[in-house]
Amino acid sequence: MIEWSPSKIKAFQETLLAWYDKEKRDLPWRRDHAPYHVWISEIMLQQTQVQTVIPYYERFMAQFPTVEALANAKESDLMKAWEGLGYYSRARNLQRAAQQLVTDHHGVWPTTAEGLRELAGIGPYTAGAIASIAFGQPVPAVDGNAFRVFSRLLEIDDDIAKPKTRSVFEAAIQRMMPADRPGDFNQAIMDLGSSYMTAKNPDSAHSPVKAFNQAYLDGIEDQFPVKTKKPRPVPVDLLALVIRRGDQLLLLKRPNSGLLAGFWTFPMVDVAELQAASERDLVLESDLSRALQKWAMDEFKLALTAIGFTGGQQVTHTFTHRKWRISLVVADLAVDADLSYFPGQWLTPKAVAKTAFPKVQTKLFDQARALKLME
Repeated sequence: MIEWSPSKIKAFQETLLAWYDKEKRDLPWRRDHAPYHVWISEIMLQQTQVQTVIPYYERFMAQFPTVEALANAKESDLMKAWEGLGYYSRARNLQRAAQQLVTDHHGVWPTTAEGLRELAGIGPYTAGAIASIAFGQPVPAVDGNAFRVFSRLLEIDDDIAKPKTRSVFEAAIQRMMPADRPGDFNQAIMDLGSSYMTAKNPDSAHSPVKAFNQAYLDGIEDQFPVKTKKPRPVPVDLLALVIRRGDQLLLLKRPNSGLLAGFWTFPMVDVAELQAASERDLVLESDLSRALQKWAMDEFKLALTAIGFTGGQQVTHTFTHRKWRISLVVADLAVDADLSYFPGQWLTPKAVAKTAFPKVQTKLFDQARALKLME
């Protein structure tokens, strides 16, 4: 890692902030420094592009304009407002943190990064962003942009996939932060990382900090940041049951822990689970049908009839460590089916429209409509 002199650090600060003052993005959450606005935007921006977040942020603020409104919101309303952003634990943690602020802090925000990290769902990056932008605390906000920008500026070759590397970057950035404009400094790094110093095809030749980008000057910019590759997600084949009664759908509410916790989906089963429970290879559709019927009866006391394999294209959805490949299967219930053991219920089209669904279930609905299995 290259060490900069105090005069070079000062020159970098002046260059970066002059560019930011002239070219900063006009984003709705930057129109003031309210911690609530900074917080909501930063949580939404995790794993989501800025242009996608903007309309969600504006609708969210209209529906939950204050911490108190968020703390007191119905979970179903919150999930519906978050629908489509994914990573729904973020929304649940938002409400938990809002309730902490209202109940434990009497509506008064902690002003330090350490204090902010005591709130649910707020990690080191978000705490740094809120503390610096809303409260003027000179603390780094180290996200993917900061890793990329500073690894190139300083040729930091520590592996950013390793948790201990964060402290290396935090220490390096801390030395470079201006005491008078830490929030603008952090936001300028965000803008720099999303424009001239992108992960792919950076435009460093026209970057306002070209003269400070040591990796670019040395012709090795493509080598930074250093990051070991994650293993590819493991493919998992599933069957999703489309069970209808008139215009109603039988949907399952998933457990309160694990993937898609607490959300409504079609009942789904892992094909490998069916295979393992069978005494023979499930090669024929008739074998798979019998295995499905046995699974539904053993798991939920549901008697399935008239099982039909749609043969449509699989719906795919990738999580961090696994990739679901889902095939739709149509089935009917016996007329006198008992739902007392089934963790779900019949939902009408009106109820479906008001319910929040995870992205994968939205994809399944789209596929079911394409196959004319539902309206």
